[in-house]
Amino acid sequence: MQVLLIASAFNSLTQRVHAELRDHGHQVAVELAMPGTSLTLAVDRHQPDLIIAPMLRTVIPKEIWSSRPCLIVHPGPVGDRGPSSLDRAVQEGRSRWGVTVLQAVEEMDAGDVWASVECAVPQVAKSDLYRGEIADAALEAVLLAVERFASGAYTPQPQLTGHARPYLRQEHRRIDWHSDSTERVLRVLRAADSQPGVRDELLGGEWYLHGGYPEGRLRGRPGELLATRAGAICRATADGAVWIPELRALRVPGVPAPVKLPATVALGDLLRPPHLPRPLPEDAAPPPGAGAGRDRTWSEIDYREEGGAGFLTFSFPGGAMSTERCRRLLDAYRTACSRPTSVLVLGGRRDFFSNGIHLGVIEAAADAAEESWANINAMDDLVEAVLTTTDRLVVAALGGNAAAGGAMLALAADEVWCRSGVVLNPHYRLMGLYGSEYWTYTLPRRVGAAAATRLTREALPVSAAAAVQLGLADRTVACAPGAFADVTVRLATRLAGSPGAQARIAAKKARRELDEATRPLAVYRETELARMRETFFDPEAPYHALRRAFVRKESPAATPPHLARVHGGGSRHGGGPDAGPVPGRRPRVGSPDRPGVTGLGVHDCAPGPPAC
Repeated sequence: MQVLLIASAFNSLTQRVHAELRDHGHQVAVELAMPGTSLTLAVDRHQPDLIIAPMLRTVIPKEIWSSRPCLIVHPGPVGDRGPSSLDRAVQEGRSRWGVTVLQAVEEMDAGDVWASVECAVPQVAKSDLYRGEIADAALEAVLLAVERFASGAYTPQPQLTGHARPYLRQEHRRIDWHSDSTERVLRVLRAADSQPGVRDELLGGEWYLHGGYPEGRLRGRPGELLATRAGAICRATADGAVWIPELRALRVPGVPAPVKLPATVALGDLLRPPHLPRPLPEDAAPPPGAGAGRDRTWSEIDYREEGGAGFLTFSFPGGAMSTERCRRLLDAYRTACSRPTSVLVLGGRRDFFSNGIHLGVIEAAADAAEESWANINAMDDLVEAVLTTTDRLVVAALGGNAAAGGAMLALAADEVWCRSGVVLNPHYRLMGLYGSEYWTYTLPRRVGAAAATRLTREALPVSAAAAVQLGLADRTVACAPGAFADVTVRLATRLAGSPGAQARIAAKKARRELDEATRPLAVYRETELARMRETFFDPEAPYHALRRAFVRKESPAATPPHLARVHGGGSRHGGGPDAGPVPGRRPRVGSPDRPGVTGLGVHDCAPGPPAC
C-alpha cells in the first residue's frame, strides 16, 4: 500500500513511523506541512492509498480529508482533544495515558477512532516519554489502524465523549519558587523540557528553562542558585532543590532565534560577580559506588559493575555531545577500562544514545569553525578509545535513538544492542558534512561498501529490526523503555560469564592488529578530518547555514526531495527477511550465533533531528 505521511517536521515519531511502515512492506513518502506550500497539490501528486499524520501542528485542508482517508495520530487517549495533550499528562502527574489514531474531520481530534493504545507514564521528561512509551503506543496503534484499513472490513468507532482543552500557556506553567514543592517544580519542568520551556526570571533577566532533575542534598533560600555541575545549575525550591540542565534566552524581534544551551554556557558572565556575590561552586556528582548519596542526586555519567561486567551510562540532553562532554565521557571510559571486567557496556539508559557533536554550542561559540573542529576531534578521541580497547568486549546498548556521529560511536563497539523502538540515522549528509568518527572504517566493516554508500546517501531512518538485518546492530531487545537497563545488565553479565568470552577477546585483539597493519586507524582519521576541516573553515560551505537553521528551528521552504520520494514496498533496504550475506561484508571474528538475537546468524551478521 502507498502511504503518504503529512507532518509538521520529520521528528522522531515521524521517522519511526516511516521506518516501520517500510519494514512492513508499504511504500512511504513524506510531505511537510510548511507555510506557503500546498498540501493539496502534494497529495494530488502522490495519489496515496492512505494519508497518516504522525505529528501535525496545522489542520489538514477539508478538500483532502473529505476526499481521501486521513488518519491523525493524537498523543492522548480516546476523548482527549486539543493541543498540549502530552504536556498536560506530565504536568498533572498522570500515571496512564495513551495514543489514539482517528479520522480527520472538521473538529480537531473529534473523528472516528481507528485504533487506540494505552501506556504508562513514568516520571520522565515529556520528550523522553514521547520517544519512549508514547512512540511505542503510537506505532502499535498506527500498525493496527493500517491493518484495519487495508482489510476493508473495519468500521471506525465514533467518540461518544470528550472535549477539546486549550493550549497550555506559560501562565499555567509558571513556577513559584517560594511556595512550590520540588515535586511540582519537576512536573512543570518535565512537561516543557524540549518545547516550549518554562519562562522564568533568573539573575535579572528572563529565560526559558529546559529540563529538571531532583537534588536530594543541597539546600538554600527558595529560588536561590546553589551550584553548577556539568553545565547545569542547581536552584533551591520551597522544600529542596532541582538541577536545570539547559536555558534559552527570550527571542528579540528582528534578531535570529536564540539557541538552547547548557545553562552555564547560556548564563556566562552572569554567574560571576558583580551579578552574584561570589562564583557558584562546581558541585561534582558523588563518585561511582557512593551508594545512597549518589542515588539522591543527578549525574550525566555514571559507572557500576555487576557479575564481571562494567556499565558506563551517560545521558546528554538531546543526545548532543559537546567538546566538554566528550572529554568527560572519555575520562570516564578510560577509568572504566582500568577495572578488572571482561565486558564494558556503553549506554544502557532510556532515551537518546547520542546524536554526535553539539550544534547548539558550536553555533553559540565565538568561532564556530574552531569549536566544530575541537568538537569533532573530541568525538574522534572517544571513538578511537573504543576501537582500540582490546582487553575486553565492548557493547553499545541503545535504549534510545542515535544519529550521525552518535550512531558511529555505537558502531565502534564489538556488539550493538538496540531496544526494539530505536531509530538509527547513520549518515551526515543532511548537515552538509562528510563525517568522521572513523565511519569509513566501521560502517563498511559492518554492512559492506555498497550498503554503507546507500545508507549515507539516502539519509533515511533505519528501524532497530532493519538495523539487525543490515548488520548495523546485533540484537534487538523487545521491552518497555524503563526495562531496558535491567535487561542489558542480565545480557551483559551472561556474556561476561560465557565460556567463549576470553576466546572472543583474543580473536578481537588479533583482528584489530591485522586491520591496523592493513590500514592504520590514523589514516582513516586523517582522511575524514581533512574533509571535515575543509568544510568547517569554509564560510560558504552549506554546513553553516544548515547548522544555523537546525539549532534555531527554522522551517525548510519545502519538503526535502529525499523525503518526498517513495521508499520501501515489499523489501527492507533491498533485501527481504531471507536475504543472504551482504557482498563485501567481512564476518566478525569470534562472535557466535546467540540465542535470542533478532535477525540473521553470525555468518550473515558481521560487525534522529539531523545531528553530527
